Amino acid sequence: MTYMENITSTTGLKKAIELLEADQAVKLERLKQEFYPVYDSLKPVNLFRSTLNDITSSPYLIDNIIGTMLGLVTGYLSKKMIVGTSVNRVRKLFGAILQFGVTNVVARHAGMIKSYGRQFIQHIFNKSGPLTH
Repeated sequence: MTYMENITSTTGLKKAIELLEADQAVKLERLKQEFYPVYDSLKPVNLFRSTLNDITSSPYLIDNIIGTMLGLVTGYLSKKMIVGTSVNRVRKLFGAILQFGVTNVVARHAGMIKSYGRQFIQHIFNKSGPLTH
């Protein structure tokens, strides 16, 4: 018996109800099977873990973060070297502008700066040779 047939007897009605209840039970079980993985993935711990995994698996993103951090640190250090503990407003303004400029330049060209740094370090170690006692 299908759902679309005309039901003409109480036996047919009971059979249709049984089929609908069985279909409902199957659909409820499918819904449960699909619900729990989604529910589990939306827990804050799992969202954080998933986001952290995405961040660490993306080398481009890691390079951007490292470049930005390198830019911020060098900008801050350059400002501190120029301004120091000065109370002069002009010097502080110049330090802030310098910090902004250095931060942007280093963040935008972090790959090139890292490459030059590696070459510089290799040059120093190759020139001086191995340390012997």
